[in-house]
Amino acid sequence: MAGFAMNKALISLVSPLLLALSACGGGDQSSFEQGALAGASIGAPFTLTDQDGKRVAWDSFKGKYRLVYFGYTYCPDVCPVDLQRITQAYGKFEKDSPDRAAKLQPIFITVDPQRDTPPVLKNYVAAFSPRLIGLTGTPDEIAKVAKDFVVIYGKADEKDANDYLVSHSRTPYLFGPDGQPIALVPVDDPGTKEDEGSPDAVLAALDHWVK
Repeated sequence: MAGFAMNKALISLVSPLLLALSACGGGDQSSFEQGALAGASIGAPFTLTDQDGKRVAWDSFKGKYRLVYFGYTYCPDVCPVDLQRITQAYGKFEKDSPDRAAKLQPIFITVDPQRDTPPVLKNYVAAFSPRLIGLTGTPDEIAKVAKDFVVIYGKADEKDANDYLVSHSRTPYLFGPDGQPIALVPVDDPGTKEDEGSPDAVLAALDHWVK
């Protein structure tokens, strides 16, 4: 599946970091350099709907670190692998450092609000971790959140109204208790032999940043 080309605005915003672009279902994966995002214009207040149908605001997580991953439940490969590794790392972090893990909230935000209703999200996030929160909204709400969080997405290989894949940037962001961006959490680049996004790599990032 063809992905989206990185635009100049996106690159300059996170420079010298490169956000990795995921083409769910196939295609190439650009590598990224992990590093601090302090001062970057990523994130903004929002109100979306969680897997239980409740309206949840960004400020609902005030005082907690937030690990935010954008994807969609119908993703055939990349999203479930990334989420599995993220939640495996979180589970280990919770076991090793329960006090610090309690300060961290993992969040999954869909880029496919048409199909990812609260009941669909509820089944999906439960398969990964009881602590994982899934968020959806109207197409306009998701579009604004994606723009504010510097996420690129769009339908690809659309066969009909309910049968399509979604290309989207892979951006596991870590935010601080004040809601400001801290760092990108590592994800694997399938174009290399190294497993950059292993649970151990994710755990190391959490251990480094969450105080």
